[in-house]
Amino acid sequence: MYKEEQVNEKKVLSYFENRSVLDHYEEATRRVGLWSSEELVFKQSFPELSTSLLELGCGVGRISFSLWMMGYDDLTATDVSKKMIRRALSIQKERRSGIHFDQEDATKLSFSSDLFDGIIFGFNGLMQIPHRENRQKALRECFRVLRPGGRFVFTSHDRMIPKWRKFWENEKKKWRIGLQDKALIEFGDRYGETPNGKLFIHVPDISVIRKDLKECGFLLERDVLRSRICEESQTVKEFSDECRFWIVRKPV
Repeated sequence: MYKEEQVNEKKVLSYFENRSVLDHYEEATRRVGLWSSEELVFKQSFPELSTSLLELGCGVGRISFSLWMMGYDDLTATDVSKKMIRRALSIQKERRSGIHFDQEDATKLSFSSDLFDGIIFGFNGLMQIPHRENRQKALRECFRVLRPGGRFVFTSHDRMIPKWRKFWENEKKKWRIGLQDKALIEFGDRYGETPNGKLFIHVPDISVIRKDLKECGFLLERDVLRSRICEESQTVKEFSDECRFWIVRKPV
């Protein structure tokens, strides 16, 4: 019974296919666009506009459409949700971009190995995959389809941010005595009500991410909190909380 109550991939996907969530992501594409921090990191990580880029967890295309407008013209954008991809394709008809949108599961990509110059997994999407072993699968797939020397950029929340430190101290006490939310799989998981339904996300210990990246073969170039990169607009802050950028490279 315990396992049946836990978060699984189907429950996570059902959240992202709610109409209100689809509307929210479409609004982000139309009104929010690229964060200032994202623009800086992407320009530094992928300096050549001809770079072939894969975006995982693209939603309705907030990042990819912005990159297209910046001049990147070899873009593949994927999401596990068919409904998200349909919304993105609808916007593509309006904007007439040349982005290739398709449905893909980040833990088992259909692409051939060493195909892309760069990969982006924005808006903490990697951490919305339940089970650490599944997130590790996604990392291994990113390593596989990335060309040697290519960069992979993603974001995550950070359990040690002062704002949330007390919350996680209390959570640790609950886990020690077995009083945690039975829907949760691993310490660091959150599965709670939002205005659009129940949202799952894993808030990691950064040492675990570093370990997983190393085991996959990635070289860590930099990890930095968004607030250390630049001051975001109020619109961006209302859309998204503080997060940590990870910039890693597949060795040659």
